[in-house]
Amino acid sequence: MLFQYNILAKLQKLSKALMAPIAVLPAAALLKRLGAPDLLNIPWMYAAGDIIFKDNNLSILFAIGIASGLAEENNGIAGLAALVGHLILTSVALTFDSTINTGVISGLVVGVLAGLLYNKYHLIKLPSYLGFFGGKRFVPILTSLCALVLGVITGWVWPPIQQVINAIGNNIAGSGYIGGFFFGFCNRLLIPFGLHHVLNTIVWFQFGQFQAANGKFIHGDLTRFFAGDPNAGTFMTGFFPIMMFALPAACIAMIVAARRKHRKAITGMLLSVAFTSFLTGITEPIEFLFMFLSPLLYLIHAALTGLSLAVVSMLGIRSGFGFSAGTIDYVLNFGIASKPLLLLLFGLGYGVLYYFIFLYAIKKWNIPTPGRLDEEESVNLVGLSITELKERCVALLKAMGGSTNIIVIDACVTRIRLEAKDSKRVNEKRLMELGAANILKMSGNNYQIVVGTMADPIVSHIRTLIKEGDNATKIGI
Repeated sequence: MLFQYNILAKLQKLSKALMAPIAVLPAAALLKRLGAPDLLNIPWMYAAGDIIFKDNNLSILFAIGIASGLAEENNGIAGLAALVGHLILTSVALTFDSTINTGVISGLVVGVLAGLLYNKYHLIKLPSYLGFFGGKRFVPILTSLCALVLGVITGWVWPPIQQVINAIGNNIAGSGYIGGFFFGFCNRLLIPFGLHHVLNTIVWFQFGQFQAANGKFIHGDLTRFFAGDPNAGTFMTGFFPIMMFALPAACIAMIVAARRKHRKAITGMLLSVAFTSFLTGITEPIEFLFMFLSPLLYLIHAALTGLSLAVVSMLGIRSGFGFSAGTIDYVLNFGIASKPLLLLLFGLGYGVLYYFIFLYAIKKWNIPTPGRLDEEESVNLVGLSITELKERCVALLKAMGGSTNIIVIDACVTRIRLEAKDSKRVNEKRLMELGAANILKMSGNNYQIVVGTMADPIVSHIRTLIKEGDNATKIGI
């Protein structure tokens, strides 16, 4: 069991590290779409976005982002080591076979390698005559040597592996509604563990193959879509009905199901997260409102997500996104989508379906969604001013056990990732009172504290407090 927990913890760190390179893609997709001939027709703008989606550049992006994310203190030296390692690995491998294309996998491997090597050796001491190469400077050197060996191994073993991966990827990419269903279903099931980004990276950036007009082969559902592959989008399109309509409709169902005396208090919060989902496609603040209160309802939601991907695939609807399946990406990619108006109509229908399913389930199973308990202690963090947020962060830090109890604190899109020295000092009830939507106790003393899109600014404020010496004791909160 301990081994399983350790594996899970490592995968969660990798999933968090993947967010850094993935966060670059929305800006690139925005530039590429706005500069495209069917929109503004600005070649330099199109080129600025398109360059990020090139296979080798994506690999470099993932290598640097993952290494920096895994390294202690997100150190840039690890990113530099990953860049050097990636260049060496791919260059050496190509001397064996010029057709080798590792895609983003080489970036993933080298990024993990550089991050782990940094954590293990960045404090190493060498003999005095080699002292200049000690400490952090040793990491790029060691990464280069390891990448050299990996490059030779890749040159020998990768060609047959590449053929197998391409065959599997093409079969999955061509599986249509069946593959779409299982991907959508598994994507939602992995969200509670924070591992969905690992699955997304493989499917969106590795599986499937499309030969562009310039003769180059493009891999991955997302990158193939933006390269003009008419068959791409199977693993993205079905998320638009879920994120733009279904989950916002679930929020409306929660408002209707709330007790009358609490309805006004929770309406603002629920409409806020509903609008976030509709506009940007960020759904975790909504999903964490019910996934642990009713696992069965969340399982139904996961199955309905898979069904959405399957049905739109059967209907021949195709669209894609650079960040997530929200209105922004829907509008931007309207011109290169297939049957986008039908997607909109399907989404509206799916929203109605979700509303009645959630309203029935909440009342039938008496699910304690927001506004249904006599004590409503949760506080919305989104509407706080900067001053109020800073004060709230002081209280959050205190509820985490103070700065002396924090080993690592970081953030992804909607979660604070906390590693505490002593779990007994973490006051979970107080964290919920201060605005956490949910708290996941992971392996060891690791927590994921769901606070919505305020996660990153909250962590930044808390890190500042820690550097200042933990001001939590100075304020009577």
